[in-house]
Amino acid sequence: MRIGNRDFDIKNHCYIMGILNVTPDSFSDGGKWDDLDRARKHVEEMIRDGADIIDVGGESTRPGHVKISVQEEIERVVPYIQMIKEDFDVPVSIDSYKSDVVEAALKAGADLVNDIWGLKYDSRVGELIAEYDVPCCLMHNRANTDYDDFMTDMLADMKKSLRIAKFAGIKDEKIILDPGVGFGKTQEHNLTVINHLEELCALGYPVLLATSRKSVIGAALDLPTDQRVEGTVATTVMGVIKGAAFIRVHDIKENYRAIKMTEAILHEKI
Repeated sequence: MRIGNRDFDIKNHCYIMGILNVTPDSFSDGGKWDDLDRARKHVEEMIRDGADIIDVGGESTRPGHVKISVQEEIERVVPYIQMIKEDFDVPVSIDSYKSDVVEAALKAGADLVNDIWGLKYDSRVGELIAEYDVPCCLMHNRANTDYDDFMTDMLADMKKSLRIAKFAGIKDEKIILDPGVGFGKTQEHNLTVINHLEELCALGYPVLLATSRKSVIGAALDLPTDQRVEGTVATTVMGVIKGAAFIRVHDIKENYRAIKMTEAILHEKI
């Protein structure tokens, strides 16, 4: 898979998407990087520690978050995308489900669209992805946690996102799927989808696992967000074993080392 100017060997390796939240209220790191100089240093650190893609988000998606205007979100993310593209040689992802934000980000140089509603919130997002011919990550999401059979229903939801993508003209080789840990799911659902990630991989698309510091870890370990590194690493190892091609995390160094060690064991080579 090609993202930006880089080729990703998704069959044999798991890559890291580093999180850059330029928001004042994100659940884990709100307010830490909403300054260009601090963000620049953090991006440099993430790349040094092993990040392969930088994911820029301008609106918190934590439970109970306050929605912001499209213009405010654009004003938050565009300067950071431009800064990263000017200062670093790394693919940049835009974390948004709103077409006006996505369009502004693509014009600013974003290489990938990360849509937490899997193209179901704003149909024009799919059209823009096809028009700009960029890869996308389609996440599973629901407004509730009502399922008849969780894995069956979740996979059916994902197939609906794929149909929307195809209708919009998005190429198969441009699609990544995300099971949406922490979105429209109970604690049991979150644990189930991590443990059965291979079923999502079986749809034939690269899969991204995003669990970093999330409530599924906090609930399992009874720990606050700033003490969930080890729990996140455990889910990363599970993701690699189950076939994930991408891991989206805050703590790059620890997860990079976990991926490298897990792959060494799986491939039985240094």
